[in-house]
Order: sequence, then structure tokens, then C-alpha cells
Amino acid sequence: MILKYWLPVIICMGYIFYMSSLPGKDIPLLFPFQDVLFHGSIYAVLGFFFLRAFKNTFKDFDFIGLLIATVLFGLAYGVLDEVHQISVAGRCCSGFDVLIDAAGSLIGGFAGLMMRL
Repeated sequence: MILKYWLPVIICMGYIFYMSSLPGKDIPLLFPFQDVLFHGSIYAVLGFFFLRAFKNTFKDFDFIGLLIATVLFGLAYGVLDEVHQISVAGRCCSGFDVLIDAAGSLIGGFAGLMMRL
């Protein structure tokens, strides 16, 4: 039962880690500010899955508690992701990306709440 909810979170985190491990030269520029869209989108997915898993694992949290936990999780993983990128050729650590990650997590978590997962 727990795996049903947490496996998508782990897979999404793995995908983010993999993409963060790609050297900067291997990422084609498709359009301006694509990193903002990519960060926001994948962290919205992560936030959605995290809220779903957290809600179904810890039943005592209310609407606000679930949303706060989701944003804090997205923020923490965003920081780890950016720190990881310091060691990747052609990549850097960006505080702005962390803010986009947290915003994406908020959007994904809010979407999950609206869908009443």
C-alpha cells in the first residue's frame, strides 16, 4: 500500500536527479527561459505525487498542513538538486531555480488538494 503512493515520488525524484546530472552542453536550448518552465513543471508533478503520498500515509494533516509539508519538501529537494548541480560540468547552483521548484511544488500540491486525492 505504501509503495503505491511513494513509488511515484521516488521515480520523479530519480528523474530530477538524472536530468540534473546532465552536463550543460547536453541540454539543447529550445526556447528562452525553458529552465523556468522545466523546473516549475517537474516540481509541480513532484508536489502532486508527494501530497498524494503524504496525505495517504499521514491521515492527521489538514489542508494547510499538507500544503506546507509539500512546499517544504519541494524546497528541500530543490536545494539538494541545486547543490548537486555544482559538481556537474556546465551547470550551476541557482537560488532562483529553488524558488521556482518551491512554486511548482505549491501548484502541484494545490492541484492534488483540489482533486481530493
